[in-house]
Amino acid sequence: MPAPGTRPYNFSAGPATMPEAVLRRAAAEMLDWHGSGMSVMEMSHRGKEFGVILAQAESDLRALLAVPDHFHVLFMQGGGLGENAIVPLNLSRGLQADFVITGSWSIKSHKEAQRYCDARVVASNAADGHTALPDAASWQLNADASYVHVCTNETINGIEFQQLPDLAALGGKAPLVIDFSSHVASRPVDWRRVGLAFGGAQKNLGPAGLTIVIARDDLLGHALQICPSAFNYKTVADNQSMYNTPPTWGIYMAGLTFQWLREQTEGALTGVEAMEQRNLAKAKLLYDFIDGSSFYLNKVDPNCRSRMNVPFFLADESRNEAFLASARKSGLLQLKGHKSVGGMRASIYNAMPLSGVQALVDCMREFEQSHA
Repeated sequence: MPAPGTRPYNFSAGPATMPEAVLRRAAAEMLDWHGSGMSVMEMSHRGKEFGVILAQAESDLRALLAVPDHFHVLFMQGGGLGENAIVPLNLSRGLQADFVITGSWSIKSHKEAQRYCDARVVASNAADGHTALPDAASWQLNADASYVHVCTNETINGIEFQQLPDLAALGGKAPLVIDFSSHVASRPVDWRRVGLAFGGAQKNLGPAGLTIVIARDDLLGHALQICPSAFNYKTVADNQSMYNTPPTWGIYMAGLTFQWLREQTEGALTGVEAMEQRNLAKAKLLYDFIDGSSFYLNKVDPNCRSRMNVPFFLADESRNEAFLASARKSGLLQLKGHKSVGGMRASIYNAMPLSGVQALVDCMREFEQSHA
């Protein structure tokens, strides 16, 4: 077990581990936020106190991700699954939309969009079991597509785009929509290539219940008539994310996380750039150990392995439960893989320190030595 006074390492894919400093600050402010006499959970979302929280959260997120001025930052509800409907309701105009299938989440996105538009698969890695990315040069982009949807990090399958696709270089004219739920703020975003980005907060930014949408100005104002007003991006933007009661606690917690992220340093680097270097080091440590072992296996092409979600398998899967029991005894939690793929999965988001990954590697090594 972990040393007295330390927390276990939580490798959950989401809701996921959060920075301990953020949790402690929230605990200290729980009953009385900045002398207001109220908890954030008790505040009116129309009051001046929450107005300060909301404005600071947006300002910090814009600075953290270097969001250009011609993009709107929207704080919404519904999570990534909700956005699978909300995006086509706002952007498709009921016409065509292109989807690149790279794993479980892009499959869900495509299936949901079919309810609202002509959703077409223009590339897929299903044939190889979602273990490599389809070559961008092979994508069959449609000239009349209203947008192109890509999940830039597949949480379940452990696949990540190491660079965003350049649709203009591929001959495409449609804006790129990215689901960056599971690696937002883990690396910089090239906004020159993005029209809209969305993500649930519960993996890298805060608790479940908050959804971040960052949308270019020209993509607002095209919602279908059947789009609920609370999900119309233009309505949400025109009302500064307060057309309906927003997820106030989630925004507050995400705001604290944004501040924590902006304070992080790695050498001369700060913020997201610093986090990227840490994430590279964590992923390398774990993948190098797996690759050097015949006891464990990762099936993903090294060119597109996720830095955030590392699925792995024991060569002898009859030992899965024994491994999980050993991990729990060592204070390593929630390592069981998704039910659709089995095996194990270590989610090593921003809040997971290098020491947590080292503890996992040590546990894996000890288990291998005692069971080989």
